[in-house]
Amino acid sequence: MKIAILDDYQDSVRHLPCFSLLDGLDVKIFNSSAKGAGQLAIRLAPFDALVLIRERTSLPRALLARLPALKLICQTGRIGPHIDLAAAAERGIVVIEGAGDPVAPAELTWALIMAASRKIPQYAGLLKQGLWQTASIHTAHNGLGRVLRGRTLGIWGYGRIGRLVAGYAQAFGMTVQVWGSEKSRAQALADGLQVASSRAAFFSQVDVLSLHLRLSELTHHLITASDLALMKADALLVNTSRAELLAPGVLEAALRSGRPGFAATDVFDAEPVLPAATILQLENLLATPHIGFVEQESYEHYFRPAFEAIVAFVNGQPPASSPA
Repeated sequence: MKIAILDDYQDSVRHLPCFSLLDGLDVKIFNSSAKGAGQLAIRLAPFDALVLIRERTSLPRALLARLPALKLICQTGRIGPHIDLAAAAERGIVVIEGAGDPVAPAELTWALIMAASRKIPQYAGLLKQGLWQTASIHTAHNGLGRVLRGRTLGIWGYGRIGRLVAGYAQAFGMTVQVWGSEKSRAQALADGLQVASSRAAFFSQVDVLSLHLRLSELTHHLITASDLALMKADALLVNTSRAELLAPGVLEAALRSGRPGFAATDVFDAEPVLPAATILQLENLLATPHIGFVEQESYEHYFRPAFEAIVAFVNGQPPASSPA
């Protein structure tokens, strides 16, 4: 059985303790992404099993049709729309869904909130250039950072990650206001948090807005230019969830217009994002390369079940596939 582990950008997987589960098996690790369906089909055609690192590679119907040897797909983390489950089922391909872990993305979210609010990357970067207590070489942007105590954190999506971030905010003396589904709002009220009176009020009232929604047909391009235009000129938008929650180009246009005044994002429409991307040139954007789940304990948590599923499959004990 030939096994491929895709998109291991940092060549980290083979160093995990759980990688020993695959000893003796025919495993190929790819450290770069293939571009285009044709190149992907050629690369993946020989393999019986694929291990996906989250959504770094999409497996649509047209690509699956060009992978005749494929029998098993192991997804690290939750399955999203990047896998055509109906097409996989039609071809008899078993798809295994992994478990998520909210800790690493929640901690990164809080790190971005802290770093952006106190302008830590700007100060640190310019210090190495010999500039003391300088946040920008442009006078208009060389302002002071600010503390979080007494400000309002807005959370859209009060699930496992959102609840952790809410706890961090309360520890820092922030007021937490929640928006989201009826279930999310009800849970927030039960936990003693505020719930916004409307979507418009939510965007206009918060000082920091953090997105924690799963990407689905309902949430795809959910956030519009009109939403962001309601935000305060000194507000911060943080997105460690999915870039596609926002309509295309909306975040960059909003930052250029000054509402919100700042953003921190860990996700992009196309990944890996190109260095020439114009959004990366914005001084009021803090960007990280989708590292919300890229962390030692999280990788072990994601990959161990995937490798255990492969071993079970090889030994003739195929686990149940995920529902289409």
